[in-house]
Amino acid sequence: MSTTIAIIVFVVSYIFIMSEKINRALVALSGGVLLLLTGIYQWEDAFTNYIDWNTVTLLFSMMVLVSITKKTGLFEYIAISFAQKVKGKPIPLLIGSAILTAIGSALLDNVTTVLLFVPLILTLTKLLQLPSFPYLLTIIFSANIGGTATLIGDPPNIMIGQAVEHLTFLSFLLNLAPLAIIIFIVMLTSVVFLFRKQLKMTNHNFVEKLMQMDGQQYLKKTPMLYQSVSVLLLTILGFLLHPILHIELTTVAVCGALLLLLMTDKEADTEKVFEQVEWITLFFFVGLFMLVGGLEEVGVIDELARGIMWMTEGDLPFTSLLILWTSGIFSGIVDNIPFVAAMIPVTQEFQQYGMANLDPLWWSLALGACLGGNGTLIGASANVVVAGLAEAENQRISFVKFLLYGIPLVIISLIISTIYVYIRYLLPFQQTL
Repeated sequence: MSTTIAIIVFVVSYIFIMSEKINRALVALSGGVLLLLTGIYQWEDAFTNYIDWNTVTLLFSMMVLVSITKKTGLFEYIAISFAQKVKGKPIPLLIGSAILTAIGSALLDNVTTVLLFVPLILTLTKLLQLPSFPYLLTIIFSANIGGTATLIGDPPNIMIGQAVEHLTFLSFLLNLAPLAIIIFIVMLTSVVFLFRKQLKMTNHNFVEKLMQMDGQQYLKKTPMLYQSVSVLLLTILGFLLHPILHIELTTVAVCGALLLLLMTDKEADTEKVFEQVEWITLFFFVGLFMLVGGLEEVGVIDELARGIMWMTEGDLPFTSLLILWTSGIFSGIVDNIPFVAAMIPVTQEFQQYGMANLDPLWWSLALGACLGGNGTLIGASANVVVAGLAEAENQRISFVKFLLYGIPLVIISLIISTIYVYIRYLLPFQQTL
């Protein structure tokens, strides 16, 4: 009975989220509370086991850093300088933003990257009177694909790297980065082709106005500017040194946010900074974690993972490709973090079937989870953050409209990944038999 209730609550909540008739955070939280009322789990379980406070806190901290930095005019300055470099041309602007987002997501993490970059794009599209949707869509896709390339780029990779000691930062870079580059090129080419008619400058007066602008005028050269830039760079450096320092990314972000709040308290006003935090996005994450936690509590996700084991009967090629496609499909529905958390111990159990080399399974899991996040607007943390930032600027991204582009990209990505995994890992394995 509890399994049926958890599935019904999840499905109904998901339908309301897709319909967009009610605020998505309100829907997700209501679904989570229903699970509490029906006794699926207790509040203590939801609070300690299912709500990923590391993700929520990391998001909150980065929102604080971005909120304070935004007051200095730095984003407007960078946006104008970047747009002037490409002379305001829509397609070069799209390509440039995609490349910067992908690189940033690989070196930092995709959530931090979109928090930093989306305000710039929204500023530019408003200035040049361009449709924001193609740019926001490209940023989401680029963030998830770029995050696939490294250990710290996407939460699933971090979780896999922590679970498997021999999979280092370099291992992820050498094994996943080549494929990520291929998929990124395919994605970017497709987006440019699909939106080529919309990406045209209809009024050249906006370009002339852009080229005449002085970005320096937007910079508020007060102590807060230098403090914000310094703390932001220190925080990013902390992210990059994570493999060496072994300090949690969340801890680095919290320290950065608190340090900047203390340094700018008189100039920025902490209360006003907190008012600008995207609380709707944060509470949506809390509700989503509670909904997926219900499925975990009744064993739905575990049964799904064990079903893969039962179907493959320990056959490495079959198991690897099934994990790739299953994680790719379900990561777009239930969020990739809890799915990967359930799959890690199950994947480790395959050693009992005599599999000496589990690396192909780990790479398949990482690829499916990260790339599958592009499927829906709630498939990955970066997607939700971009949607929240866009909605705050009255540039709402439709759930269904996103699906029309996200699902085909995921299918194409998984097909390319299947060919890559088979040629690089499975074909050599079969030749040794």
